[in-house]
Amino acid sequence: MKKGIDRTIQKYALIMLSGILWGTIGLFVKVLDAKGSTSEYTTFMRMFFAFLLLLAITLIKEGTAAFRIGKRTMLSCALLGFVSMSLNNLCYTNAVNRLGMSLAAAILYMAPIFTSIQSKLIFHEKIGKNKMTALALNVLGCGLAATGGKLSLEGLSVIGLMFGIGAAFAYSTQNIFGRLATDEASPFVVATYNFFFAAVFTLAVARPFSGMSDPFDPQILMWGLFFGLIPTTIAYLLYFAGIQGLKETSKVPVFCSLELVVATMLGGLLFNEDLPPASLLGTAMILVSIMLMNRRTADKTQDRDAA
Repeated sequence: MKKGIDRTIQKYALIMLSGILWGTIGLFVKVLDAKGSTSEYTTFMRMFFAFLLLLAITLIKEGTAAFRIGKRTMLSCALLGFVSMSLNNLCYTNAVNRLGMSLAAAILYMAPIFTSIQSKLIFHEKIGKNKMTALALNVLGCGLAATGGKLSLEGLSVIGLMFGIGAAFAYSTQNIFGRLATDEASPFVVATYNFFFAAVFTLAVARPFSGMSDPFDPQILMWGLFFGLIPTTIAYLLYFAGIQGLKETSKVPVFCSLELVVATMLGGLLFNEDLPPASLLGTAMILVSIMLMNRRTADKTQDRDAA
């Protein structure tokens, strides 16, 4: 009984660790922007370096045979790269440009709602009152943390709103496609294919080299490599290892939302970004929602094992 509880909690711990690493993304983006990289080039470097690192790691660890996967798994990996990574980034960038950072971020964190609906339709997961409470706390907490309780709806762009909802939906599919892919392949292989497709799509659509005066600047490439390693390669290996074999996909975005807590704290500590009381309240609500989900996970596993 204890083994089942420990294994489930360990998986959610891996997902939370990935969220902590994702919370450092803003740090790398700010450094690269200061060194002259464009947002398109920064995105491409993240995808490309992550692919190269994962390819090397997977070849050493599992060999070439591991890359022979079924059509369903390959399709899931392709959808992860195209929809969950590239389309998400493109939609979110457009939403920020049209709506501003605060409103775009608040809309993005509607993702847990989309994931819950998808999980119910695809995996027939139950959405009880306790889970709904945790989801509501999480979504509201993310909104408060991202906006500080201040939203300007003046001159709201309908197209920007559509891009924001599109980004939230694309982000939510990561949990669905990731679970489908890791059912039949190792996290290393899934992550490698994921970033291969993401890099190809970003290169084809975003034209990352345009606007760069020196794309091969050593400092930009060095920080790009770190960006591809820490909040990308390591974070996604932890994430895919965590979701492998999980039975309740709808809980995953709640544990991942630790990313926003870390990002909010780093912004205040390192870049002197304003941390209004509403943002602090929002981060507290996120932590409470995670604890509520974690308690329900342990209780449910215990009840199942006892039966």
